[in-house]
Amino acid sequence: MKSVGLIGSNGFVGRSIKKFILDNKDISTTCITRENYEEAKIKKEYDVIINAAMPSKRFWANQNPHLDFHETVKKTFDIVNDWKSSKIIQISSISARSQLNTIYGRHKAAAEKIVSNENNLILRLGPMYGEKLSKGVLIDLLKNNRIYISEESLYCFAPVEWVGEWIASNMHLCGIQDLGGNNAISVGEVAKKINSKSIFNGPIDNQVLSKEIDSGPESSHVIDYILSTNT
Repeated sequence: MKSVGLIGSNGFVGRSIKKFILDNKDISTTCITRENYEEAKIKKEYDVIINAAMPSKRFWANQNPHLDFHETVKKTFDIVNDWKSSKIIQISSISARSQLNTIYGRHKAAAEKIVSNENNLILRLGPMYGEKLSKGVLIDLLKNNRIYISEESLYCFAPVEWVGEWIASNMHLCGIQDLGGNNAISVGEVAKKINSKSIFNGPIDNQVLSKEIDSGPESSHVIDYILSTNT
């Protein structure tokens, strides 16, 4: 039986991975949070460690660079060097490729380099939506907050449920993979469709796939999701 340690199992992405990975009876899963982190680290050796614990707050990272470095780069270094595992699956961000001019993007890229080898898997996630989403451009649009990017920015929105299921089903893969919705949609179009009063003011911030995903979700489905959950 394969042993998997899921670090960050209570997070937005971690909860979704946990839901699907626990359904696999051939996998022994240890769900790891801040509370049992130290115990789980010394308890046993894992076949796979999934690091789903890195922060996803881009604005916060730019305002708190030292804290973001600790939570992203330092903790990834600790996982690689302190935990016993045969493979690491690093939950990263498309920002590691598309936003190297930001603190957030550079830290995600630095963490990727720490885990990069022929056996590990790096997953660059795009913008997501789903139950318990609490931050990001979609929340700002729903609250009619000012958006600090251009309305022409293209985002590859994907449901977090799909992301979690994909990860749970593809742990055997290696290398680097983008995960998100196909045919990216502009945030301005989303705002128009959901009647958001948000004002856009900022640079173009494209969060798009480097390659379309077979049988992946359409980014435009985010509109149907928002309209169905806010009526």
